[in-house]
Amino acid sequence: MSNAGIIEKGKEKAYDGSDSGSEHSSGLGSIYQRPVGFRGVYSHPITQVCLMGFVCFMCPGLFNALNGLGGGGQFDASTSANSNTAVYATFAVTAFFAGSVNNKLGSKMTLQLGTLGYALYIASFLVFELQGSHTSPFAIAAGAMLGVCAGLLWTAQGSMMLSYPTEQQKGRFIGIFWSIFNLGGVIGAAVAAGLNWNATAGKVGWGTYTAFLVLTSIGAILPVFMLNPADIVRTDGTKIIAPRHPSWSVELKNLYVALATDPMILLLFPMFFTSNWFYTWQFDDFNGSIFTIRARGLNNVIYWMCQIFGSLSIGILLDSPRLTRRARAFLGWIILLIMVMAVHAWAYHYQRGYTRASVLDESTKFDIYSPGYVERLWLYIFCAFLDSMWQTTTYWMMGAMSNDPSKLAHFTGFCKLRSLLSWFAGAAGAWRADAVKIPFMNLFLSTWGLLVAGLVFSLPMIHLRVKNFTPLADEILVRMDDEGHIRPTEELQRETRTRQ
Repeated sequence: MSNAGIIEKGKEKAYDGSDSGSEHSSGLGSIYQRPVGFRGVYSHPITQVCLMGFVCFMCPGLFNALNGLGGGGQFDASTSANSNTAVYATFAVTAFFAGSVNNKLGSKMTLQLGTLGYALYIASFLVFELQGSHTSPFAIAAGAMLGVCAGLLWTAQGSMMLSYPTEQQKGRFIGIFWSIFNLGGVIGAAVAAGLNWNATAGKVGWGTYTAFLVLTSIGAILPVFMLNPADIVRTDGTKIIAPRHPSWSVELKNLYVALATDPMILLLFPMFFTSNWFYTWQFDDFNGSIFTIRARGLNNVIYWMCQIFGSLSIGILLDSPRLTRRARAFLGWIILLIMVMAVHAWAYHYQRGYTRASVLDESTKFDIYSPGYVERLWLYIFCAFLDSMWQTTTYWMMGAMSNDPSKLAHFTGFCKLRSLLSWFAGAAGAWRADAVKIPFMNLFLSTWGLLVAGLVFSLPMIHLRVKNFTPLADEILVRMDDEGHIRPTEELQRETRTRQ
């Protein structure tokens, strides 16, 4: 039986080439019998998404935990900020072409390659802690290497996470992934907080970096145990359409075609851009500036824990069977707008009370027993809710545009172009702006304004592009042959019916 069959069987249907019918999984393929027993559990889409979540738990999750301490756990945030500038500069350049690399090498191999830079990045901070500030160029070079690897990892992750579920499951799958991924932040932050609970130096010790290095090394091994996407059968019986691995010239043409035939993705670019920008104010300019190292560690644990609840709650809402997909898209947009305005109006009240000069005095920092600590912790909790809801909804919107892993790989790469935009904006983006000591208030207001702008730009895309299901006619790359020619829907249907 061909993978490209276009038939209707069972309770749910695959592509039928029409624009009518209920919401369904639009994976191009026949209905397949799912494996049973251990093989059925191991090859289940949720199991594979969970494994991918643990990969990201060990690698980017711990990267987030380290950055969440403020300044990479150092007293002076300059080295961390410069290293992160290198991360996001090379990240963006790599991510633009990472979709093509993913479709050529396969998602599993691309994910494996993407894990390799995280241990190097953590090792560079361990060296910095042991050998001193003269090793900061190593941290910056490691950041640049990590950016290349991160571009590959997140592109492969986005392609798999958005193509494994049926259309009715995408919000839940995204929520499950982000919950496991953020467990890395929780555990990493808990380790750092425990090791530095009684520290007075204003920075973490070498033991923290050593623990993180061990965990990220384990994360680099985990992709070996994952299945290739072609071996996955969705819960509705359809198979993942594995990329054909065409020539590099055809794959680069696919990159152009994905953008040219679906330009509405451009309206999501401001949301992509902002989804990395706000970390600078949250991590360095709020948590890293006004709290003691013990309070920063506890805040970090709670921040990543709350991300789990935020991503799961918005994911369940975005999959609600009581509403059409278009209605869910607009509802998600409204919730994000309310969160952005409420959280930043609250944060503005606190930001007015301190500057870069005032936080240099350690005696002014909030410890866990200080008056006013709990109120500021609650703000940080709602920052975590906003972050996880923003990330989950952004991915869900991309998933609402396609079910084709090849196209989704390119879309995820476009998503990471937010980093390239961050690099050019303000000479080197938010991390660089923080490194050169731009006033806290300037970075805060830019964060608030960019979040609102991201929502404004995404609204026309939701209105014009999000449909209640994705028809085959919208999946251009599925219909492209190995020579780069796009076949009509009817021709592909006739061909696949002949093969049955």
